[in-house]
Amino acid sequence: MAAVAQALETPSSVTSIKSLAESSALNTVPSAYAFNINPNDEADPKDPEFAIPIIDMSLLTSGTPEQRSQIIHDLVKICQEWGFFIAINHGVPESLMKAMIDACHGFFSLPDEEKKEFKSGNDVLEMFKYGTSYNLALDKVLLWRDFFKVRTHPEFYSLYKPATFSEVSMEFGKRTREVALEITKAISESLGLEPNYIYEKMNMDRGLQLLAGNYYPPCPQPEHAIGIPHHTDHGLVTLLIQNEMNGLQVEHNGKWLTVNGPANGFFVNLADQMQIFTNGKYKSVMHRATVNNKATRISIAIPHGPSVDTTIAPAPELCEREGKPPKYLAMNYKEYIQLQQSGKNYMKSTFDHILA
Repeated sequence: MAAVAQALETPSSVTSIKSLAESSALNTVPSAYAFNINPNDEADPKDPEFAIPIIDMSLLTSGTPEQRSQIIHDLVKICQEWGFFIAINHGVPESLMKAMIDACHGFFSLPDEEKKEFKSGNDVLEMFKYGTSYNLALDKVLLWRDFFKVRTHPEFYSLYKPATFSEVSMEFGKRTREVALEITKAISESLGLEPNYIYEKMNMDRGLQLLAGNYYPPCPQPEHAIGIPHHTDHGLVTLLIQNEMNGLQVEHNGKWLTVNGPANGFFVNLADQMQIFTNGKYKSVMHRATVNNKATRISIAIPHGPSVDTTIAPAPELCEREGKPPKYLAMNYKEYIQLQQSGKNYMKSTFDHILA
């Protein structure tokens, strides 16, 4: 009962949605978490218009030249119309993906007092942080999630609890980085550029990579709460895995589509710096996380971005070829992240601030 009462007080008093959700007194969504989802905005997954694109990574890395060329050709339409796809046959062992989810579950299962050891400020560039909702100082509606974020590149950091976390996250981070860099090479080629163009221009040898774990416990009224509201990611490309529970939704043609994919696949979404770099040709996809009343969902996002000191602007080669002026102003990546996560940008598009 105390956990429920706590959620009805000031947002800063909330410490964990996990503790709240496990309270036997909880049978409705506390008002601080009230968020209504319009079911009429959701897509019919059986409609061919909403068939999620799938990219077979093995055809990029070990297929014939013709197969690789076809995948790169397909990427043009996918990146323009969706900004999202599912990557299969990517080379990351399913056992490692499961071990990473288990390690995250182990962390979130720690007593609240131990998890608090990882609390920190709101700087995305900190070594690690743990919290609930998004930013309790800003949140107008509390989010039905607990989370952690760890910086894993260019320097590798890790949570030191549970004991297996560091070893698993190091290997997982390394293997997912290989996939992300292969994807950026293919995207470079799809734009008619050299394979390493994005890698070099974005200084990805020292690019920012994060490991972000999200814990969404069962919610008594899932239609009246939200895990993460609609947003785009600040980097170049994000990879995501989850346990057996769905909840990720992407926006496509004005509708919200719940993503359902193979257990060993990566959900891949393009992010803001890719849209800026391509001068709007490729799309940073709007997405959100919904909740359910059946079981806990765990998701792990691995955002990959430029180095934090890189200034990103539309690629001159692409602007010249398309005969279009730059749509976006140049901006330092670290400053962009800070702008995206500032109070004045809460639940709004960061692109509005950098239109040329």
